[in-house]
Amino acid sequence: MDVLAFYAFAAIAVLASLLVIGQGNPMHSVMLLIVSFGALAGLYVLLDAPFTAVTQIIVYAGAIMVLFLFVVMLLNVPREEPAPAGVATLLGPTGMRIGAVLSLLLAGEMLWALGRVGLGWLNQGAAASSVSSVRAIGSGIFTDHAFAFEATSVLILVAMLGAVVLARREHS
Repeated sequence: MDVLAFYAFAAIAVLASLLVIGQGNPMHSVMLLIVSFGALAGLYVLLDAPFTAVTQIIVYAGAIMVLFLFVVMLLNVPREEPAPAGVATLLGPTGMRIGAVLSLLLAGEMLWALGRVGLGWLNQGAAASSVSSVRAIGSGIFTDHAFAFEATSVLILVAMLGAVVLARREHS
């Protein structure tokens, strides 16, 4: 039963993510992204990570996606505009070759980094048990990582204010 649930959630996540990219309407893209986040939360439940699943729903599918919806509605972009003629040539054979080279460089960098770190981080027995408590996670966020938590909230606030300023300039 778990295998069937895994394949169902995985198929929903992949399909919704592909449809996010393919949509011309930004509102539909945001709604499909919420579906993708919900499927990811289902996968987290199957991995016995209920805290991560609930966090996925509350933070991403809840707060962040509401912020995206407000920005999309505020900017009032009905459909995606076609790319200018100069951008279309970037996707030609030369652009594909550049993308392939950059992908190979990224893969090489990942292999180099994993070679330097080693595979000791794969043994997560002690690490997984130390963060299974919601109390330990909350204490770590608000004590050891308080600055990063607050900096993220300020960054999101600044992004939202920037969207409001940009929307007002276009309507003026």
